[in-house]
Amino acid sequence: MRGGLQKALDKWHGAGGNAAAPAVLRADLSASLVVFLVALPLCVGVAMASGVPAELGLVTGIVGGLVAGALPGSSLQVSGPAAGLTVLVYEVVRTYGVEMLGVLVLAAGLVQLGLGALRLGRWFRAVSVAVVHGMLTGIGLVLVVGQVYALGDVDAPATGPGRIAGLLALPGRADPAALALGGAVIAVLLLWPRWRRGARLVPAPLVAVGLAALVTGVFGLPVRRVTVHGLADSVRVPQLTDVGRLVDVGVLGTVVALALIASAESLFGAAAVDRLHRGPRTDYDRELMAQGVGNAVCGLLGALPMTAVIVRSAANVRAGARTKVSRVLHGVWLLVFAALLPGVLGMIPVAATAALLVHAGCRLVPVRELFALWRGHRGELLVLAVTAGAIVVGNLFEGVLVGLGLAVAKTAWEAGHVHVATEDHGEAGLVVRVVGHATFLRLPKLLDALEALPADRRVRLELGGLRHVDHACAAALDGWAAARGQAPGAAVGRALTPTRRSTM
Repeated sequence: MRGGLQKALDKWHGAGGNAAAPAVLRADLSASLVVFLVALPLCVGVAMASGVPAELGLVTGIVGGLVAGALPGSSLQVSGPAAGLTVLVYEVVRTYGVEMLGVLVLAAGLVQLGLGALRLGRWFRAVSVAVVHGMLTGIGLVLVVGQVYALGDVDAPATGPGRIAGLLALPGRADPAALALGGAVIAVLLLWPRWRRGARLVPAPLVAVGLAALVTGVFGLPVRRVTVHGLADSVRVPQLTDVGRLVDVGVLGTVVALALIASAESLFGAAAVDRLHRGPRTDYDRELMAQGVGNAVCGLLGALPMTAVIVRSAANVRAGARTKVSRVLHGVWLLVFAALLPGVLGMIPVAATAALLVHAGCRLVPVRELFALWRGHRGELLVLAVTAGAIVVGNLFEGVLVGLGLAVAKTAWEAGHVHVATEDHGEAGLVVRVVGHATFLRLPKLLDALEALPADRRVRLELGGLRHVDHACAAALDGWAAARGQAPGAAVGRALTPTRRSTM
């Protein structure tokens, strides 16, 4: 950690001499306070939605700042508990108990370290975009459906289908005061950013949650509030008996799911953050290792898993951060707050944190991408929809596996696609264009089209659109060419040359 901070301090001097260092420090200090104000309510809200004490969300935020924030990788990306993992963590806590959470997060962090050491970080960019958007959409929908119950101070059913079915009866069970309070928080989250000057000074989440706590306290509203016990009481070091359960196949599958989903979210977020600033680009392998170290520490403390969070990262960039010192300082402020003012958290209504996550869940659904896929790539839209639906009906791990399988099947189908188009040019003869991938899967279609051509017409076969010809199709094209009086091998030979054209 000390080495990372030292490098950041060196950058102050390298940015323009000693005179520039105070200006950079002021910018980082200011940005760290903004990120702290954004992160505080989100840490609490994510912990509550995950079914663990609110303090564990703060522990993860502190580790994200002090540990992952000081390590190399991405200079301006901020890490902490993320809404994207709440669904999986909730399932983990419900299935294995909160005492196993630390072991699973520790193991996931070690997996991330191994992936980074093997320099596999860049390969996460090869995952189908439709699967990623489907994962985010599914998480967003599950988050919204689950937190709508907390919005009305009602306990949610345990399963996804049960929550969906229970929505019809929710209006009659919801507490009107809690529901009104949550609705007001969502309204503030939507309207406050429109006042750009105010939004630059105070982040919308802090305004919304602060006002909700103030109204609840002044009017004495009988709504549930966040329960606080203190950091020391919530931290739980994993026991050897818990570590022994890692040999279970189901537990190992959960570890892999945590590691892969947390890594994907962090590295996709890094790519998005890089587009927001002109500073150093992310080293994906180092960033993956930084996330692994952070999650290993979170696991040793029994806290929530962490990822790089785009909301905090974007706030950090827009607040003018220059180096990684801003994200380290945001962890310091979280630690100071949790140590000196933990009682303040007990004033926050549960409905307010639920409203924060309902808003965050809605923002996870990529509405613009949905319309773009509908206009031009409906096959990708199908992958996205199936992935999201599988997550809502089943769970996050199964949904991602279904999405990846469907994406691979779709790619294999498209890879074997070939299109044959015939144009009649009168006395000049016929022009036949073959486009796509000529594989044995499409050989019957290809031969049917070629053999249906008139035998008494001159044919010009254009193969410039072929991206691949396997052995079966090469032999078939040779046979067809020979039948029309051309030497065997000429057709395929031309198919693999720059002109890719033959006349028969």
